[in-house]
Amino acid sequence: MSTSPIGTIVKESVGWSIGLSVLMIVVGILAIVIPPAAGIAVLVVVAWLLMLSGAFHLIFAWHTRTSGGMIWELLLGILYLFVGVYALLHPVAGLASLTLFLAVYLFVEAVLELVLGFRLRPQPGSGWLLLDGIVTLVLAILIWRSWPSSSEWVIGTLVGISMLFSGTARLSLSMGARRVLAKTA
Repeated sequence: MSTSPIGTIVKESVGWSIGLSVLMIVVGILAIVIPPAAGIAVLVVVAWLLMLSGAFHLIFAWHTRTSGGMIWELLLGILYLFVGVYALLHPVAGLASLTLFLAVYLFVEAVLELVLGFRLRPQPGSGWLLLDGIVTLVLAILIWRSWPSSSEWVIGTLVGISMLFSGTARLSLSMGARRVLAKTA
């Protein structure tokens, strides 16, 4: 039986998906083993995104110069550019700031999840929301209490764990797709 062009594309995409999954797992493990390097890599990406966003704000300010919002767009653009450049020039301080921001973000998220969990208390599954809020709150407090020394490991470790789990989930799905393809062939 000859393979259709679509079948070939699907088989190739499953192969690429398996390859990407394995790469994500390996990089995730490396990030967990060497969290400072992974944290700096994340910081560099965030810094470049901030600078790109700053450039877009400046361009937008130029295009809206007659609408009255130009000064605010200019200030935002300059702020984004400054923070991005500062993070690139001072990666340790940038990583410490990013870690503190993460702790504050997780604290706010935990409070909101706990409030929502208590408001939805009679609903099925609300216990999971409360548990998520508690775990997130504990994580925020752990990061905050050990800050700034936690800056060395927090970002890299969390990104590594995320990549490891994402890669594992993607690999499971890809292997399942491969089995389905093998049965239909």
